[in-house]
Amino acid sequence: MKNIITSGVPRRQFLKQMTVAAGVITLPQIVPSSVLGQGDAKAPSNKITVGCIGVGGMGTGNMKNFVGLVDDCRVVAVCDTYEDRRQRAKKYVDEQYKDQGCKTYGDFRELLARKDIDAVMIAPQDHWHALVATAAAAAGKDMYCEKPMGVSVEQGYIIHKAIRDHKRIFQAGTWQRSQRNFRFACELVHNGYVGKVHTVQVSAPGPQYQPKYTGPLDPQPVPAGFDWERWRGPATEKPYNPGRVAWPDWYLIWDYCAGFICNWGVHHLDIANWGAPQLGTESFDVECKANYRKKGFTDNVEGWNATFNFASGLKMIFTDAGQQKCGTRFIGDKGWVHVDRAGIWSEPESLLKIKLKDEELHLPESKHHQDNFLSSVRSRKDPVSNVDATNVASYLGLIADIAARLEKKLKWDAKEAKFVGNDEANKMLSRPMYNGWKI
Repeated sequence: MKNIITSGVPRRQFLKQMTVAAGVITLPQIVPSSVLGQGDAKAPSNKITVGCIGVGGMGTGNMKNFVGLVDDCRVVAVCDTYEDRRQRAKKYVDEQYKDQGCKTYGDFRELLARKDIDAVMIAPQDHWHALVATAAAAAGKDMYCEKPMGVSVEQGYIIHKAIRDHKRIFQAGTWQRSQRNFRFACELVHNGYVGKVHTVQVSAPGPQYQPKYTGPLDPQPVPAGFDWERWRGPATEKPYNPGRVAWPDWYLIWDYCAGFICNWGVHHLDIANWGAPQLGTESFDVECKANYRKKGFTDNVEGWNATFNFASGLKMIFTDAGQQKCGTRFIGDKGWVHVDRAGIWSEPESLLKIKLKDEELHLPESKHHQDNFLSSVRSRKDPVSNVDATNVASYLGLIADIAARLEKKLKWDAKEAKFVGNDEANKMLSRPMYNGWKI
């Protein structure tokens, strides 16, 4: 695909020109008949049918959450490159439904071709996200897609355009938005309880994740029941070795994941953007220092320290969790609030006892991330973790990584969606695909 993002066209024009790989599949953009129920009636014919693509650790957890929503949806298919994972997922689904109705697939395209599937859960490795999500959008499927948007800034914009062009519902796996503490922290910020915010501190896990594989690095026979070529997909053609596919090893390899600066960072960057939306609308300059992994096959970012300075004067300091308290902290001229999965803290402490007034801003409330997605499939309104927010949270981490690799201060133009005066940085906004795969 032509590297439109580096050609200097305005952002709006860029989005209009962007072509979606799977867009050759032409389907009417209508709400699936199975979601057009009357009132609160939830007859079997009104259940949303779901196919699950990628049923490893995170994918299986998501799948189980959907299976648990028995009144609202039904999982009818699972897909994975591992035969044992497919069978394990099918066994779980069939046992819950007490039948043999769940079908298995090794190729996601076969699952997407089923007209009776309304929505898909997408959870393969990060380097697959853009290909599967755009194909799902073109096939008329709504999607619950694991974060981040992909492994390049360009891929995020491609997914964004596919979702909006095909009028699909997109929910990212940034489930912190469905937790009360994260929502409340952002509401305190929006309603001025910490005063004017001048600094946002964001920190995510990174260096503590180390590769588990310690065996030889030479090519190994592909295990029976595993489709290595399908797993590798659009990544560079390299021979199979268990160190490439082990967990968490693949997260630490550039071919399959940009690293925790994006993959883990996206969670807390998303909360930062939820509380301070200018992060996704204002131009900024960014500097980042980082070190990179060198054990075995691992080679992406390990630890990092980035500083973003936004046009309005807002500053964001984004690091790994070894340098700042993990989570997101909003610091204003009247106090601060810090939120993480471990809890919520503030100064003054009294902020945590505040009851918002009816006339104050209340952010969208979601108590169950998968159920919020299903509600949006029915209403055709954006869910709490929509494609706009997920794109911003994804590219902030990716841009920090680019600044670190170039060891240069970079200027990001928010309207043009490109770096100012740095062709080398703009080339890094996209990534090539291999083995015949393209978007």
